[in-house]
Amino acid sequence: MSHKHDSTSSQIYRTESSSPGVLQDVSTPQLRKNRSFISVLGMSLAITAVPYGLGGPLMSSVYGGGQLSMFIGVLVVVLLQGAVAVSLGELASRYPTSSGVYYWSYRLTENKRYQHAMAYFTGWVWLIGNWTIALSVNFGFASLIVATVTMYRPEWTATANETLYVFFGICIFIFILCAAADKALPLVDTAAAIWSVVTTVAILIALSSTAKVGRHSPSYGLTHYDTNISGWGEFSFFIGLLPPAYALSAIGMVMSMTEECSKPEIEVPRAISMCIPIGGVSMLVFVLPICFTLPPLEDILAAPYGQALPFIIDTVTGSKPLSLTLLIMILMVTLFCSISITTTASRCTWALSRDGMLPFSQIWSRTLFNQPVYALALVTVIEICLGCVNLGSASAFTAFVSVGVIALACAYLIPIAISLAFGRTEVAKAKWHLGAIGTAANATSVCWILFQLVLFSMPSALPVTAETMNYASVVFVGFLVLCGVWYFAWGKRN
Repeated sequence: MSHKHDSTSSQIYRTESSSPGVLQDVSTPQLRKNRSFISVLGMSLAITAVPYGLGGPLMSSVYGGGQLSMFIGVLVVVLLQGAVAVSLGELASRYPTSSGVYYWSYRLTENKRYQHAMAYFTGWVWLIGNWTIALSVNFGFASLIVATVTMYRPEWTATANETLYVFFGICIFIFILCAAADKALPLVDTAAAIWSVVTTVAILIALSSTAKVGRHSPSYGLTHYDTNISGWGEFSFFIGLLPPAYALSAIGMVMSMTEECSKPEIEVPRAISMCIPIGGVSMLVFVLPICFTLPPLEDILAAPYGQALPFIIDTVTGSKPLSLTLLIMILMVTLFCSISITTTASRCTWALSRDGMLPFSQIWSRTLFNQPVYALALVTVIEICLGCVNLGSASAFTAFVSVGVIALACAYLIPIAISLAFGRTEVAKAKWHLGAIGTAANATSVCWILFQLVLFSMPSALPVTAETMNYASVVFVGFLVLCGVWYFAWGKRN
């Protein structure tokens, strides 16, 4: 990557007017600058949260055919998502602002007639992605908790309402933590990254040393592929890409922390790009022991609440105390992930409110003690309202995961595609850029994201049932319709 001096770079993201129709002046940051490269990288890894990011939606890899989808799927997604990460890094260096993708789209759109519409729709897609990906983490957290309890209390089965109450409690608890401990959050993110690594290594050792259901040969453990599980035949492999794509989908969310960094034009791009190789190694360390000790796929399909990971750990270790210890460690990883991802979602909400894109923006854009508490409260309320959809059904979690991945990917796509279409003239001026390989990285990103939009809208298995139906496209399109209505009712004139 290239680093070059640009005397105007510190002013690139600062517009000089807050008049109607112009993005809000951000020349005076309103948030505390307490983020370094290490803390931003720590937040990226905390959001990736490999034991949860891969383990939460692991059932999709089971439908994807098993070991081949798990192992090769990680390699494929790391490579493709790496292209997205470095493409975002260039843009983050050129336009370092918490407004992120929608401000980039605004600046990169050369036709001023379409600038505001492009910024508006990009911003709302970005916001939808932030809200739903944070929702998916907290909903997955609740599902993991009830699945863990069920493993040790088989006579107890959580109802849909009981799962929902656990989810509500998590949302409120995370709000309190994020609001009360803002100054400590950079340390929490660093600790979260370390804890994620510790948990991954613990799972590696525990599963490899116990293997109560046996160990598979290298050829079986790395290449076994059952095309009969999902009903998709040879296409099943791609269904199994959801877990690694989910784990790495939120890498760009740290852009919302830009104005809390002292040197954002360098620190943020480095953190986004470094998250991919580090996260990729962690994912391989996590998934390999699972591949070599995996119980029969048909047994995993019957796991409580569609959560494969608790079932696999309990079955492979054959020890209730050991598996409970590992699951508690995973729940701690999920807690840290929830804190980090809720924090970034609140910053995204605050940034859009600051630019007047949300109803009652004057409320959500307020800060209290230099932190966006009102935006944080809005994120929490939105999560709780959306969580009521499907009332805790197994298909709800897959839908929330899928729509989060789709929305974030779509938000990444727009500025990357615009930059590529106009010859990458703006990103070439950034302090951190890709140079000659940038065009290839951008083109790869565009193709991969377009494929994701289709892939993760598909049901996980055929024939389609209430349990395998993927409502992601319905949720996403519904949000876009509301976004369009709000634009023509209010946004176009303001």
